[in-house]
Amino acid sequence: MTKYYEKSSMMIGRKIADEFILVPVTHNIGDLSMMYTLNSVGNRIWELLNGGGRTVKEIASILTQEFEVDIQRAEADVIEFLDQMEEIKAVVTRTEES
Repeated sequence: MTKYYEKSSMMIGRKIADEFILVPVTHNIGDLSMMYTLNSVGNRIWELLNGGGRTVKEIASILTQEFEVDIQRAEADVIEFLDQMEEIKAVVTRTEES
């Protein structure tokens, strides 16, 4: 089975100055503890979730082309990031038969 990751409709992203921030749409926006700041790699992964789902391997492959990182490290970083995003319900997943 192949697992695909997509952005949750319950989270929006905004660029403010030089930072990219995720804000849940279900919580009080004034609650700063519910806002999440992404670094440049996290922001790029978030962008790659546009337009439907992608797999960890697809995202990692793109990151190896854009950042100085090998595929094993990219995959580990993508998995860690997406696990965190699942925890805060910023991404949703779907699985399909391979």
